[in-house]
Amino acid sequence: MLIAGFPAGAWGTNCYLVAPAAGEECVIIDPGHQAAQGVEDAVRKHRLKPVAVVLTHGHIDHVASVVPVCGAHDVPAWIHPEDRYMMTDPEKALGLSVGQQLMGDLTVGEPDDVKELSDGAVLELAGIEFSVAHAPGHTKGSVTFRMPEQADIPSVFFSGDLLFAGSIGRTDLPGGDHAEILESLARVCLPLEDSTVVLSGHGPQTTIGRERATNPFLREVAAGLGDGFSAAPRRGM
Repeated sequence: MLIAGFPAGAWGTNCYLVAPAAGEECVIIDPGHQAAQGVEDAVRKHRLKPVAVVLTHGHIDHVASVVPVCGAHDVPAWIHPEDRYMMTDPEKALGLSVGQQLMGDLTVGEPDDVKELSDGAVLELAGIEFSVAHAPGHTKGSVTFRMPEQADIPSVFFSGDLLFAGSIGRTDLPGGDHAEILESLARVCLPLEDSTVVLSGHGPQTTIGRERATNPFLREVAAGLGDGFSAAPRRGM
């Protein structure tokens, strides 16, 4: 299994390219702000053929390069329907008022082919199985993608801005909801095996076991209390 990841743009959003091996088809996860060149560099380095872009949610720091990346490789983008509007109206998604500048010259809009994700769906892309879980809280249409355990390779969980190493996604932007993100953590993250590798939208790699033991939000949810850490620092756009 090949997973090539890099932080992109002003927000340091992690973009991932996932393939069975070098020289094969790949899936691109969250090509955000200024990610297009990094995607092309990884495609050339590993001799990959992109077949799809999949998006954990619609914030501009995760989707800003969707149009050029999909256009360059003639591939579809997958997104949950509740976040689809964010590709064409990023200011509304961030609660900006008229006249506020988002981030210089950004390419916004939908690629030619957009497909919608649903909770519980299983995508078979590039010879890889991705299980989709709807996980609202950071945005209404946030999702996660999980690859099953294979032989000596642990399960890999692309958490977007739901779960980070030591933290969770912020909930103070339009569509965010603290109670919903706690419910998503309980429903989506807690059942996963401790060995599951977590690759999030921002920051370093971690595991479910490490977060279960040390992440204050996940520990609180596991204890059944739910809201004791609402003032702790959170991440993501």
